[in-house]
Amino acid sequence: MARNLFSRIRFAINGICRDTYANVAIIFALSLPIVVGAAGFGIETSFWYYNSLRLQATADAAAYAGALEQISGSDKPTIVAAATQSAASNGLGSGTIVVNTPPASGSNTAKKAVEVVVGQNLDRMFTSLFTQGQVPEQARAVALITNASKACILALDPSASKAALFSGNTSVKLTGCSVMANSIASDALKLQGSASLQADCVVSAGGVSLSNPVTTVCPAPITQALPAADPFAGLLAPAASNPCQDDSKATLSPGTYCSGMALKGNVTLSPGVYVVQGNLKINANAAITGSGVTIFMSGSSTVSINGNASVKLSAPTSGTYSGVLFYGDRTGNSASSTFNGTADSLLTGAIYFPKQQISYLGNFSGNGGCTQVVADTIQWSGNSTINQDCASLGMRDIPATQSVLLVE
Repeated sequence: MARNLFSRIRFAINGICRDTYANVAIIFALSLPIVVGAAGFGIETSFWYYNSLRLQATADAAAYAGALEQISGSDKPTIVAAATQSAASNGLGSGTIVVNTPPASGSNTAKKAVEVVVGQNLDRMFTSLFTQGQVPEQARAVALITNASKACILALDPSASKAALFSGNTSVKLTGCSVMANSIASDALKLQGSASLQADCVVSAGGVSLSNPVTTVCPAPITQALPAADPFAGLLAPAASNPCQDDSKATLSPGTYCSGMALKGNVTLSPGVYVVQGNLKINANAAITGSGVTIFMSGSSTVSINGNASVKLSAPTSGTYSGVLFYGDRTGNSASSTFNGTADSLLTGAIYFPKQQISYLGNFSGNGGCTQVVADTIQWSGNSTINQDCASLGMRDIPATQSVLLVE
């Protein structure tokens, strides 16, 4: 009897277990889609998040690329192309891109900046069991261009050794501005001999070589900087005119000097634009004066000012050539011009020779120290004090270097 009882109990227990297993199987079967769906949603959410980070990085890189192109002076289509190419290289694929300069929205719409908005539609995976349609994602970036400093002296050559050279016993003091060399050479900016230099900053796209300490507002020389754009790249060359002018008069008029200019004695230049086809030479003991003057050196024509000449010239304070005293033809070949003169000489305005080496030997600058020198390469051997607060004289600020910062 006891054996029968035990058998019945065991049978009952087995029945309960079978029912429990069946219930668990049913519950598991019913909940499996929910579990799989939840796991799939988690995986897919992680994928969306990862892609949003990647898309933001794509937007950041594209905005930065566009800003670098803008620094180099490119037009808007080229800036857009650079940003678009960067986005494509970073896997944008069939996504969309909009490039605005200046930005169309945000806090930097009135600033020098590049805005990039990129978008992609992502296909669903696990969540397609519950809903249809692609998942749209968008990222936005703004790269702001800022001027690190203003320049009084800018050497444009991209690779020359000693592109900006201070030598001999020269003593140069730049107040409110910097010296900048675009060259990537290790000695792009060089101070040698007993030369001394004081400036807000010493900036080079390459390196600097200093035989003596420099006095700067910046805590140290800035190297490996972004090259500065040519500040006069968009300035049109003046056209030659007829008839050819005579340079032998005591008072000269604007116009074209077809055989160059050889100035001696006391000469006054009337206000206006002088197109010089040939070399300009200012002889010893000459006394040259003129205000509101721009002198354009056509082709590869050069300037040579004797150290015993007194030269007091100033640029226009308004108009197309405002602030530009000497303008060397950017279509010319490599050449060299020399600026010398007596201690009372004044060259007020910009001396711009993008294709020439400028040797600045005179112990002078401009009215109130307002002289700028922008040339292919620059050799400075004179003693000068130069200031940058020259807006009242029609002179523009020249960025020494520009930086790009992602701000949005």
